[in-house]
Amino acid sequence: MKSSRTDKDATTQSSYRGQGQSDSAHKGDKSSPPRAKAMRRLRRRQRLSPLTRKILAVNLLALIIPVLGMLYLGPYRDRLVEQELFALKEQGEIFSGALGEGAIGLLANGQEVLNIVPARDLVRRLSEASDVRARFYLADGSLAVDSRRLGVTGQDIMVEELQDPIDDEQTLAPVVNPIVRWLDELAHWVDNRDYDTYRDRRDSTVGDYPEAIRALSGETVGYVRQDANRELVLSVALPVARYVHVFGSLMLSRDGARIDSAMRDVRLTVLAVFAGALVITTLLSLYFAGTIARPLHRLAEAAEKVRHSVGRDAMAIPDLTGRHDEIGDLSGVLREMTDALTSRITAIERFAADVSHEIKNPLTSLKSAIETVQRVKNPDHQRELLRIVKEDVERLDRLITDISDSSRLDAELGRIQTEEVDIAEMLDMLVSVHRTARGESHRRDETERESEPKAETGPVLSFIRRNNGPFSVAGMESRLVQVFQNIISNAESFSPDGGKIELSVMRDDNWIVAMCEDEGPGLPAGKLDAIFNRFYTERPEHEKFGGHSGLGLSICKQIVEAHGGAIHAENRTGSKGTPSGARFVVRLPAAS
Repeated sequence: MKSSRTDKDATTQSSYRGQGQSDSAHKGDKSSPPRAKAMRRLRRRQRLSPLTRKILAVNLLALIIPVLGMLYLGPYRDRLVEQELFALKEQGEIFSGALGEGAIGLLANGQEVLNIVPARDLVRRLSEASDVRARFYLADGSLAVDSRRLGVTGQDIMVEELQDPIDDEQTLAPVVNPIVRWLDELAHWVDNRDYDTYRDRRDSTVGDYPEAIRALSGETVGYVRQDANRELVLSVALPVARYVHVFGSLMLSRDGARIDSAMRDVRLTVLAVFAGALVITTLLSLYFAGTIARPLHRLAEAAEKVRHSVGRDAMAIPDLTGRHDEIGDLSGVLREMTDALTSRITAIERFAADVSHEIKNPLTSLKSAIETVQRVKNPDHQRELLRIVKEDVERLDRLITDISDSSRLDAELGRIQTEEVDIAEMLDMLVSVHRTARGESHRRDETERESEPKAETGPVLSFIRRNNGPFSVAGMESRLVQVFQNIISNAESFSPDGGKIELSVMRDDNWIVAMCEDEGPGLPAGKLDAIFNRFYTERPEHEKFGGHSGLGLSICKQIVEAHGGAIHAENRTGSKGTPSGARFVVRLPAAS
């Protein structure tokens, strides 16, 4: 009975590369800078991780920028100023109209004159009903009436509006005033607009105010200034005339308290909204950062544990795939990587144990033969022992060569560079090469042994396409050739002389299926999977022991799986249900 098919070209040595990686991991662990470890521990002890601080900074910056823009409010203030000037102009038109009708008298000779006393009374009476300050300048530029002064012009009795002793704003003043001042300073810094300075002289003349001068020429002019406290002072100057004769200039002025109050109300509202948004943004940022930083900390700590445990504990990586986001994907990839690392380390250990066992067998036999040959005096026995020594040395050389090839193959498959390979053409070429090589070998045998009867030529290979292609796959042609060479060689060793070995290929949707069928004794029961294990070998009785390393089918499986495919073996059954040969099936993904 035949068993495991294995070939000398074997090699499955992901192990060596994995062992090198784990060794380097140990070295990296020992040589890891203490400063880097200390920095990682310090970051874990911090309440706010660097990532959390960055998220907070970005979100707060995104909140502060529009708030600063809202605090600017320049266009809003301009509209308020325009409205105040328009209101002053309307009031001024009422005042000037009243003065023109009530303070200008007509003499007996028909001349119009301005009566100062009625003008003063009218200005003061009209000003009492509003919060404006009215000043009336005569045509010669002198100040005739000031609503803020009692008595005749030039007296020092000023009229000022007093605030209520106690009100709600004063109650909140200790809290609100600092905020208001801070907002005013911030608004002034954001909107650094310069106005002319307003100066209130006791003995002012029309020349102190350009708008009053222009009003004497019949114009209506508005003006905006700032006092020493940077508060707005708005003024409008209008001509006081009867018909076309201008008797003076009426200037109405008002401070910007209402504008400043409206601006402060808006800024306080914006600040209140900003404070609420700041609290919400901070809490949401902390929550958002926590949903990112905490899982990343867990993954980093788990990865560090895996590094120290050389990847043995796959469950050390938390399963966060339920998040359905990038962190969940990272968790899944890390778990898969850890599983692969665990499998690699397990394979390394198993491979090391298998290599040790396989090498010890010929070494034990070699040692025993050398020790015996020193004591044996019979030349025939010595020659037999030396033959055993030679075979054991050859076996050791074959094992070491196959193991070396296996390690190189593992590294090569790790950086696989694919090309388009036609499986049908490859199998056809292998059959042609086999027939040519078999024919030349047979001719040499006939030349050397002309007197002997003609010997059998061994099994006959054939190739068929079972359906239409294309049969192209993406892979490494040299390694795929190695797979089918191993399978053919294995089939030849178990096939009787004159038997048939049939290679076939077919297209199955997106897969290319290649098969090798022989007429040998079939595979041992229960060994259909074991034959692909490393160093498993069970050869025909006529073959010399130790002629194969047991790595052939293992390397076939490794190459096929590296190409994204699969390989399995099964028995062919005859009419009586008994095995009539073996069948190896290779499935490879078709090239797109």
